[in-house]
Amino acid sequence: MSYLLGIDQSTQSTKAILFDGEGNMLRRADAAHRQIVNGKGWVSHDPEEIYGNVLKAVREAVNQAGISGEEIAAVGISNQRETTVLWDRTGRPLADAVVWQCGRAEDIARRLRDKAHMIYEKTGMPLSPYFPACKMAWLKEHVMPGPDACFGTVDSWLLYRLTGGEAYLTDYSNASRTQLFDIETLEWDRELCGLFGISVDCLPEVRDSNGCFGYTDFQGFLKHKIPVLAVLGDSHAALFGQGCRRKGMAKATYGTGSSIMMNIGGEPVRSRAGLATSLAWRIDGKAEYVLEGNINYTGAVVTWLKEDMGLIASPGETADLAQRANSADRTVLVPAFTGLSAPYWKEDARALLWGMSRTTGRAEVVRAALDSIACQVADVLNAMEQDCGEAVRELRVDGGPAGNPYLMQFQSDLTGAAVRAAEREEISALGAAYLAGIAAGIYDREKVFAKMRYREYRPAMPFEERKERYGRWREAVRLVLQGETV
Repeated sequence: MSYLLGIDQSTQSTKAILFDGEGNMLRRADAAHRQIVNGKGWVSHDPEEIYGNVLKAVREAVNQAGISGEEIAAVGISNQRETTVLWDRTGRPLADAVVWQCGRAEDIARRLRDKAHMIYEKTGMPLSPYFPACKMAWLKEHVMPGPDACFGTVDSWLLYRLTGGEAYLTDYSNASRTQLFDIETLEWDRELCGLFGISVDCLPEVRDSNGCFGYTDFQGFLKHKIPVLAVLGDSHAALFGQGCRRKGMAKATYGTGSSIMMNIGGEPVRSRAGLATSLAWRIDGKAEYVLEGNINYTGAVVTWLKEDMGLIASPGETADLAQRANSADRTVLVPAFTGLSAPYWKEDARALLWGMSRTTGRAEVVRAALDSIACQVADVLNAMEQDCGEAVRELRVDGGPAGNPYLMQFQSDLTGAAVRAAEREEISALGAAYLAGIAAGIYDREKVFAKMRYREYRPAMPFEERKERYGRWREAVRLVLQGETV
């Protein structure tokens, strides 16, 4: 039997998952890495720690499965996307990675505001320090690397190290998120690179998402090298893993933040409602596009409840607390702790807990926090409807919070869409592994996706109640956008 290995390098940890020849998950190993936050609120990761955790997680997954490394046919990699790494040609990091959440490059974006329309037209994304172009410019200005330095997202860094420096590559999904890539010509854009001061020679070669990205033995762990046959940004891997391969299909991944994506087919659509247009992937030479909205705080809102507010001991408590909250309480949380992202893009916005009364207690604040996740997703889906002219009737969801029954039912109620929650949490790793398995000729595309199982939620809330609750959210967001907070 041939096995497939899926590696998901995410914001909080690295997962290595072994799948058998029929697409069933056999073993999973996780390794968390540090979140390095300084006094200015800058968020960084240690690239060496991440690489070491990849090796560690792979060893643990394979050893626990009790299989021979010779039975592994290929590897697929998904990665946290906009996190930016700088290293030299020996494979030595020149600085800590600048994490996607980090806004330290805000001054770079401010300097280029007069070029924002041109940047948007070429890349499909609003100018923002969220994207790697600004982060790369910041690293160049503050680290001052030599002309042979390598800039890349986490996938490129891992490929470079896993192949001993032989593969300096990325795929179309990751390249399209850098804000240096023209999504119509499908090439690094020299004008954009010049604006941000980044040489095209310092960027990786772009390959199809199901191309061959080199060979690795995981630094001698395996007796022979195996091919990396798929690379996708984590949200794109989740879109593929959810089976959203047809135009109009949509998914939401609930992680630290959230990515809400709609497959829009083979032609890009420029959003006029605050969303980004990216490549979903390019597979076998065919490019497909997505509309996407990114939210900074979804799962991180639950972390805030636990670690900062001390209101819960574990995320599993939130569903029951929300169910027990006073139905008449009108508290709303807008979790703009580091600004509001899609579809608002207001970086200086600040969080607001609004509408409290004497009835507001622990359960009501927890419910407001969960509701804020669903409301942010609803805002993005409404923007997609404006851009595409039709409502999303079904939303496929994954990630840890997708296991929260209160949140998923409220998500369905609020959007009026059927919500299908994948029973597996590891959809990004699964998507990358399945794509690699298809590329290797081991998986049949239709048969392997037929194994997916979902929990389904359908709208049940009366229209007037839905209108009233979503209306309170929109009013709170208006106050935040206007700066009417204390």
